[in-house]
Amino acid sequence: MRQIQFREALREALNEEMRRDENIILMGEEVAEYNGAYKVSQGMLAEFGPQRIIDTPIAELGFAGIAVGAASAGLRPIVEFMTFNFSLVAIDQIINSAAKMLSMSGGHFGCPIVFRGPTGSAGQLGAQHSQNFENWYANTPGLKVVVPSNPYDAKGLLKAAIRDNNPVIFMESEQMYGNKGEVPEEEYIIEIGKAKIVQAGSDVTLVSFGKMMLKVEEAVKALEAEGISVELIDLMTVRPLDYDTIIESVKKTNRMVIVEEAWPLASISSELAYMTQKRAFDYLDAPIVRVTSRDVPLPYASTLVEAYLPNVARIVEAVKQVTYK
Repeated sequence: MRQIQFREALREALNEEMRRDENIILMGEEVAEYNGAYKVSQGMLAEFGPQRIIDTPIAELGFAGIAVGAASAGLRPIVEFMTFNFSLVAIDQIINSAAKMLSMSGGHFGCPIVFRGPTGSAGQLGAQHSQNFENWYANTPGLKVVVPSNPYDAKGLLKAAIRDNNPVIFMESEQMYGNKGEVPEEEYIIEIGKAKIVQAGSDVTLVSFGKMMLKVEEAVKALEAEGISVELIDLMTVRPLDYDTIIESVKKTNRMVIVEEAWPLASISSELAYMTQKRAFDYLDAPIVRVTSRDVPLPYASTLVEAYLPNVARIVEAVKQVTYK
C-alpha cells in the first residue's frame, strides 16, 4: 500500500469531500493564497476557487461566527484554526452557537461544521501556543471531538466529520503533519465514536490518543522486550467516548494505564479512570495510573519541554507500577 504524509491524507479527504458536495467550503487564515499554514490545503484554491477556499482576516471570532451562519443557511463549512490556541478567541461561537444550535432551535437548524487545526505542544513555541483543549471541548454537549494519531485514521475520520450533521472539533498536531503512513487509494470512512484496539495483550490495558500514541508505541516495544503483554487502545474520538471497548479490555487485563498530553485536572484520562472504576471495579487488580503533562504552563527551554511532556520512560514506569514488575 502507498505511504503518504499526514497532511496529504487530510488534503485528500478535503478534496474528495468538496468534489462530492458543492456546499462544502473551507475558510481560515492563509488557507487559499498561501496554500495553508501547514500546506494541508495546497492546490485547493486553484481547483475550487475563492468562493469555496476563503482566506480570512486574523479574526477567529468573526469567521467562526460566519461559519455558524453559513451552516444554518445550508452550507457545510470547514474552519481551519492555525492552532487551537487561537480558537479561544472564537470559543463563544463554538460553545454558545455551534454546539447549542440544534437544541435551542428545537431541532429545526443543524450546524454541520468542522473546526480543525493543530493542538498541543509543537516544541519550543512557549506556553501560549502549546496547550491541549481536547478535554475543554469534550466537556460540551453538542460537539464531537476527534483526535487522530496517523494518516490512515486522519483521512477516514475527517471524511466522517465532514459528513456529520453536528459540529465536530477535529484536532491534529503540527509535529505529525510530515509523518507518513499507509493510506489506501480507494474511499473509506471511519466511524466517529469508536476506539481501536491497535494490538491485543493480556497484562495491562494501555490507552491513549493523538500524538501521544507515538510515545506509547515506543513504550510498548520496550515493555514487550521485558515480557509484559500490552493491550494497546487508540481512542481516536474523545467525544463520544467508546467506554465499552475500554471496559471490555480492562475486564480481560485487570489493569489500566492512560496516557494523555493535557494537564491532569479534569482531563479525558480523569473521565476514563472514573468510568472504568465505576463499571469494572471488581475486575481491577491495581489502581488505574495516568501519565499526563506536568501541571504547569509549558516552559520554553527544550530540556524543560521534554520534562513536561509524557515520555517513554514515564509510560514504562507507570505500566510496571500497575503490573508490579
